[in-house]
Amino acid sequence: MPIEVEIRSFISKEQYEQLLEFFKENAKLKKEDYQETSYFDCEQDLRIQKNDFTSKVWLKQGQIHDEQREETEIHFKKENFEDLEKLFTQLGYSTEIKWFRKRHEFEWENITVCIDYTKGYGHIIELEKLCEEKDQNQELENLKEKLKTLNIELTPKEKFKEKFEHYKNNWKELTKK
Repeated sequence: MPIEVEIRSFISKEQYEQLLEFFKENAKLKKEDYQETSYFDCEQDLRIQKNDFTSKVWLKQGQIHDEQREETEIHFKKENFEDLEKLFTQLGYSTEIKWFRKRHEFEWENITVCIDYTKGYGHIIELEKLCEEKDQNQELENLKEKLKTLNIELTPKEKFKEKFEHYKNNWKELTKK
């Protein structure tokens, strides 16, 4: 099974706008969409999402913000999102967090690049690559080098954990506006 290797950094609004322009000129726009994602209150990293095209259920192994994780995704029609919410609620899962994200996804030099704005959370760049387990450390180093070429400093995991906890505890208030 492929391993997802990803790195991400918080960026300013100005960097967000500059990076969007850079990738529109130097990469292939794969999609632009709006996503609503629910994280369930359980031991696993279990989520459902609807976006402008589909809905999905996915499970990521490991801890949130790990750089290398195995993941399983199952896609559904966009219209099935409410049924997915109902299914998981009836199974006893409750929504721990909801995210409301505008995403621009590009293909750049064989890397998936996402430029995101998440309401109440901030602007983020994410570089991602799927690879075989044996290649994951090399791919991680490659992604870090690519981020440097964009003049973006890698945000430490501790900062993501801190911001995540703040959002998790305050998301209902942060997303009201």
